[in-house]
Amino acid sequence: MHAGLGTRLRRLLDQLDADVARAGVELGLVDYRPRFSPVVRALVADGPLSIRELAATVGVTHSAASQTVAQMERADLVTLRAGPDARQRIVRLTPKTRRMLPAIEAEWTATAAAMSTLDEELPYPLTGVVEAVFQALERRPFHDRILDELNH
Repeated sequence: MHAGLGTRLRRLLDQLDADVARAGVELGLVDYRPRFSPVVRALVADGPLSIRELAATVGVTHSAASQTVAQMERADLVTLRAGPDARQRIVRLTPKTRRMLPAIEAEWTATAAAMSTLDEELPYPLTGVVEAVFQALERRPFHDRILDELNH
């Protein structure tokens, strides 16, 4: 196989996301993407947030949060209002999303449980490996590692 690690990781994430989305559809979550759940959960827990606050809470870049919020707004899952600072946009859940919360929570809980059963089958729990990779890259970014290899 000639696929690199990045290609295989994207394929894995695509497969996991597709299966989560299929389960969501079976729960009635049509036109709902798995990437919306962390945003919904953050807004339920913390109330309306700016996109910057949402990005920090969810652990993604401002750009990624903004793109996800835009998709959610098109699906009538969130609304955006100007914040105290004209440059700031505040994200709020819509009544449509609030009605979907039981199904969203059921999907989230079942997905977490399914991930635990998958971790049990692996020689190394994927959730632990992913966290260890993030910690290693905080200590020494991948870019630096590549440059070291190029300079050998």
